Amino acid sequence: MRIIAGERRGHTIFAPRGRETRPTSDRVRENAFNLIGPVDGATVLDLYAGSGALGLEALSRGAVSAVFVETDRDALRAMQRNLDKLRLTGARVVPHSVTTVLAQEAAAGRKYDLVLVDPPYEMTDHTPLARYLPHVLADDGVLVFETDARVEPQLPLAIRKERVYGGTRVTLFEHR
Repeated sequence: MRIIAGERRGHTIFAPRGRETRPTSDRVRENAFNLIGPVDGATVLDLYAGSGALGLEALSRGAVSAVFVETDRDALRAMQRNLDKLRLTGARVVPHSVTTVLAQEAAAGRKYDLVLVDPPYEMTDHTPLARYLPHVLADDGVLVFETDARVEPQLPLAIRKERVYGGTRVTLFEHR
């Protein structure tokens, strides 16, 4: 795995070992960011961050800050190694459950320009996420939801674009 574009383009990044975390492939990440467009100055929330590849890509491409939310210990170690290696500023790692963090962020009124959601593919009930995601997405922000190609995420947001890359579906949402 590597950073595709931006300030740290070409740098390799670590992924946790084992099958608990499924890193987003370089191809899917590149195509997702082509759909998203420029992220200069964006604030990013990376949920189910794993190795941090999506949020790291956003920081490399000019995002000003990224909050990485992950609970898996191996993934957290890999993410910290990546942050140390790339020396990207504006990163904060939150080792708590996604729903807990979303509830806290929504209650605090924090909004993000780019929200990256890449839950485990076996998670098909997105109801707990749907409750909070619209409240943390900035009015003109974009939410990127990565799922198995056979799953169409249902959120109370408008679909901007949707693409399938092999076994992966990438859906971009925005406020109506």
